[in-house]
Amino acid sequence: MKEMEEKSGTMRVAVIGEGGSVYGYKLIGMDVFPADTCEKAQSVLKHVAESNYAIIYLAENFYKESTALVETLSRRETPAIVPIPTVGGATGFSAKRISKFVEQAVGSDILFGEK
Repeated sequence: MKEMEEKSGTMRVAVIGEGGSVYGYKLIGMDVFPADTCEKAQSVLKHVAESNYAIIYLAENFYKESTALVETLSRRETPAIVPIPTVGGATGFSAKRISKFVEQAVGSDILFGEK
């Protein structure tokens, strides 16, 4: 895939999700990978994770269905795989995952103060 060619020395940001919900991210310089099914999203995620990406934003519906793959890929230093809400609206899942990431990094929940 031409879009996934590595740019030497540059760490990039990718977004994987349903077509219409991800194209806006291209306007702010992110590489966009539309996927209509979870299987396609997982295939793209595997390939993108092997490329030169620091962060991969993954639509939360695909993230939820790909937890084993996400956990395997998250054992590496990069990329960070972060869930994002879909066009269906925020369910709170993405915010909870991000809060967990922050808590792991700093030792307490500084975002929401929940216990």
